[in-house]
Amino acid sequence: MHETLTVGIVLKPQGIRGEIKVKPYTDSAEQFRAFPRVFLDEKEYKVLSVRVGDGAVFLGLKGVPDRNAAELLRGKEVVVRREDAPAPEEGRYYIVDLIGCALCTQEGTRLGTLTDIRQAATDIYFVRQDDGKEILFPAVRGVIVAIDLTEQRITVDEKRFREVAVV
Repeated sequence: MHETLTVGIVLKPQGIRGEIKVKPYTDSAEQFRAFPRVFLDEKEYKVLSVRVGDGAVFLGLKGVPDRNAAELLRGKEVVVRREDAPAPEEGRYYIVDLIGCALCTQEGTRLGTLTDIRQAATDIYFVRQDDGKEILFPAVRGVIVAIDLTEQRITVDEKRFREVAVV
């Protein structure tokens, strides 16, 4: 398991008091309220304030006193320690834990390795086949049958997978 989780990216400064606007990578922007600290370029910042609105998170951080300091954080990934993050709900997973898992059919046929997940209305999974080709598929109902993080395996229904996969 990874010790850190990337939970967002700094979009821009917000106002003149050092607040930053963050695009959250979490299921809910409200989850940012649970983080006592965040890391930007491996530097730790204590979270002083959190506002949520319009699908974004506005953070006030100790050590970021004004707009100029906030401007230097533009484009930086917002990272938290796993111990500071809430445990995912049943049937939910952190993306970082899924990357690198083998994608297999229920019959045990290996389809490739999960390399990326892009968030959209339905998450899009990117799988690298052993021959180097890439497969994309939406994580729609009925495609993913089981996820086993211990075995690093994602099992899919082959028929449903073939219906939605893009090679």
